[in-house]
Amino acid sequence: MKKKSSTIRQGSLGRGLAVSLAGLRAGSAFAIDGALQRLRPGGEQDEAAADSPFIRREARRFVAELGRLKGTYVKIGQMFALLGEHFLPRALTEALQELNAATEPLPWEEIEPQLRASLGKRLAELDVEHEALAAASLAQVHRATVTATGEQICLKVQYPGLREVIDSDFDAVVRMLLLARWIKAGRELDDWLESMRAHLHQEIDYRHEAHMGDTVAELVARDTASPGGSPYYVPRRFPRYCSDDVLALEYIDGWQVNRPEVAALSQRRRNALGRSMLALFFHELYRWGVLQTDPNFGNYLVRSGARSDQLVLLDFGSTLSCDKAFLRHLGNAIAAGQEQDRDALLQSLIGLGCLDANSSAYARESFTDFCLGLLEPLRPPAELPPEYLNAKGEYRWGKSRLLRRAGKAAASSAASLDFATPSRDFALIARKLTGVYTFIAVLDAEFNAHDLVRRHIRHWRENTE
Repeated sequence: MKKKSSTIRQGSLGRGLAVSLAGLRAGSAFAIDGALQRLRPGGEQDEAAADSPFIRREARRFVAELGRLKGTYVKIGQMFALLGEHFLPRALTEALQELNAATEPLPWEEIEPQLRASLGKRLAELDVEHEALAAASLAQVHRATVTATGEQICLKVQYPGLREVIDSDFDAVVRMLLLARWIKAGRELDDWLESMRAHLHQEIDYRHEAHMGDTVAELVARDTASPGGSPYYVPRRFPRYCSDDVLALEYIDGWQVNRPEVAALSQRRRNALGRSMLALFFHELYRWGVLQTDPNFGNYLVRSGARSDQLVLLDFGSTLSCDKAFLRHLGNAIAAGQEQDRDALLQSLIGLGCLDANSSAYARESFTDFCLGLLEPLRPPAELPPEYLNAKGEYRWGKSRLLRRAGKAAASSAASLDFATPSRDFALIARKLTGVYTFIAVLDAEFNAHDLVRRHIRHWRENTE
């Protein structure tokens, strides 16, 4: 049966109109529901109206419209789910978090012309499987064999016409948010939106992704080699078969972390994988200054050997190179959290722009408490909550329910107007850290992180002071 043609090729006017109409409908619903709330005794309309069942239903309807249009709209929606919680209502961000990037791949008849236009005569050197291995909102992946050598590679192929519609689609989603009265125009919001637009363009810049992948491969080889081999592996790139629209990488067999094959590994091996994932974050933060910011499980594979395992690092489209001042404040914040130094943590949070000199005592106290809670697993073993330790005194990442507890603490103080909107960099790194925690929790790993993190902090301080 012939697969559906790409929705990306639909006219941007029609696609934008569909989203704008969804936004207009949601805006009307918001206004009506707000009026109903004002008629209720007590007059607590603001927060209730923004999170009422009526608004939640409209948020789900809008997200369903994004899912129907697929392509760039899904990716943009996911980006707002990732970064928009600082200026979008909770009902909308929760609905956006349910967007699924997996989609039906384009038929070979539509992908083959894209490959031929990108690779020219080089395409004849490859035996490309017509059935896609995977498909997402911006690209799909095909396995291929280099006929001259027998090497197996993966071709990540960007959807045709993507660059031509990505800005108009982004503008359409912003229009929807304005029409729906979910956001209000302003300088601070404009800065956030432009940084999100730039981030989106970076994700379709395959030259940049290739460069970042090569850079991380060199850093992994330099800093993580050991007699037993590095715990990380970056697939080799095949430059001959790369272009602006195609990225060619070595094909690697492996499992995603949530697969039963990984759950069946011994506790010792799962603990080692958890340590490797946490150590990778601190390599990125303290040694390399380059972070892969997308915590999606699909960006990592577990490749198992006879006695040990490697984390395969797959995707570098969403990377962040932070300036030294930002990294200094962030590094100091994590160090202060590990050392339970409230005053140093508070000063670091002010330096990061999460709080300012005029923030109330409540804002300072509650946000510092939140950050100390989020950094709980990094504490010295004697200061870890005993109820989350195993018989050996090791922290049980899965059993701790840390992110659920931290989420409740954040929600209880989110209504305060004393918090500054954090920078995009801080939001991305906070999301990355929670993604790392989730990865370790899915492994159901049990280990203490204090010594591992302390080594990275000591090295960082010795090389920056």
